[in-house]
Amino acid sequence: MSGWRVSLGTLVALAIAALSLFVLEAQRAGVEISRVQVGQTPVTVMRGAEDGPAVVIAHGFAGSRQMMQGYGLVLAQAGYRVFAFDFEGHGRHPVPMRGDLDAVEGTTRYLVAQTLEVVKAAQEATGSETVALLGHSMATDVLVRVAQETGAAGPLVLLSAFSKEITATHPQSLLLVTGAWEPGLAGFAEDALWMVDADAALGETATRGEVSRRAVLAPFAEHVSILHSRVARQEALDWLNRYYGRNGQATVWPTGWALLGLLAALTALFAPVARVIPASGEPARALTPMGFALVLLPAAVITPLVAVLVNLEWLPVLVADYLAVHLALYGLLLGGLLLWLKGAPWRPDLTAAVLLAFWGVLVFGMALDRYGANFWPTPDRLSLMGALCVGAIPFMLADSWLAHGAPLWQRVVARVAFLASLGAAVALDFERLFFLIMIAPVILLFFLTFGVMGRMSARQSGPASAGLGLGLALAWAIGVSFPLFQA
Repeated sequence: MSGWRVSLGTLVALAIAALSLFVLEAQRAGVEISRVQVGQTPVTVMRGAEDGPAVVIAHGFAGSRQMMQGYGLVLAQAGYRVFAFDFEGHGRHPVPMRGDLDAVEGTTRYLVAQTLEVVKAAQEATGSETVALLGHSMATDVLVRVAQETGAAGPLVLLSAFSKEITATHPQSLLLVTGAWEPGLAGFAEDALWMVDADAALGETATRGEVSRRAVLAPFAEHVSILHSRVARQEALDWLNRYYGRNGQATVWPTGWALLGLLAALTALFAPVARVIPASGEPARALTPMGFALVLLPAAVITPLVAVLVNLEWLPVLVADYLAVHLALYGLLLGGLLLWLKGAPWRPDLTAAVLLAFWGVLVFGMALDRYGANFWPTPDRLSLMGALCVGAIPFMLADSWLAHGAPLWQRVVARVAFLASLGAAVALDFERLFFLIMIAPVILLFFLTFGVMGRMSARQSGPASAGLGLGLALAWAIGVSFPLFQA
């Protein structure tokens, strides 16, 4: 009976994966996708059956052009020619971000100049007099400034915007879309709408002279899920159609749910893969609640207090050097206490560890790279990943060892405690470690996907094998997802 249940689960996962792939590929149907370089900037060009106006699409901080394809593919299917690019330091751009992140004349100035180059290239490639601009989060401020500096800017579509450069008269054609679960930014969008018409409400279009402005909420969306909001993508298409007097149409597929379904299915499908490795026979033993507290609390409390005293600046990624130290110290403290209470784990099966890392990085990771976010490193990031392994491997070895045989509540508390330790580090040195806040979602997603795969591996080949494989995967995930930076 248990074998049948496993087989049924595998069949269900395969069915979900197939349905998800159908939806994700359907959104690409009829779109020609090519890649070009504008200087050193990698650009993805999307075009459908028509040669309509050009649209330049820019991502937010720690994003990539893959994250914006939900909008690019819809617009391309509707006849627009889309140019999505990676900002410096992001995705597959080989040049790190530069300048002062807090100064307009620092990093922002470089990003504006880079975007202007892409706008000019889009004009030359399409012959368009005006170029529509669409951006998310950090890019919203960049695009408003770009529109100030070029006469080529057409309509703007800003997702989760916060730019203080928006005035009552600029930009002239502006759509603001904010997630319903972003109350602060929703208030900003409403204020920008009132600049044009004090009586206008969210969901309405205000006009005054040549200025046209609309602000809408994307239901059930926050700062990330807005990138797959069907309402937001349809609003963006309608806004551009209105400006250009077009009637371009496209089916807006539920790509957000399809991406989640595909990643969940690939996570579940690792279970039959893990059984390829012979069982180690290592017993799974949980700690008592008291023992659990004795090993977890010292690691969670001591690590931030000690790690913040170490001020290394040797890795070309914001806070990556601190994170490597934090992971290493946390893993060593947790592992040392586990050695005292649990005894040494069996040595890792290298084949099992490589299989887990292979499935996580190549199978799961390449699906994510095609449909959701960049997961493939530039050569400059390989040394960064190697350095992160120094912290990621000890941490994941200890975490897998602690979780092996533990009840659900202990596994959840263990992951919350680690995230809390990162939060404590931010509180202790906010100015230097602020960007750790943005790494937290990556860690959480890692636990929900790779962590589940690691548990499947640990049941078969022991926690040491799972920890080694997960350590390699964690170093990859952090190294590839966070922006390169050069002061």
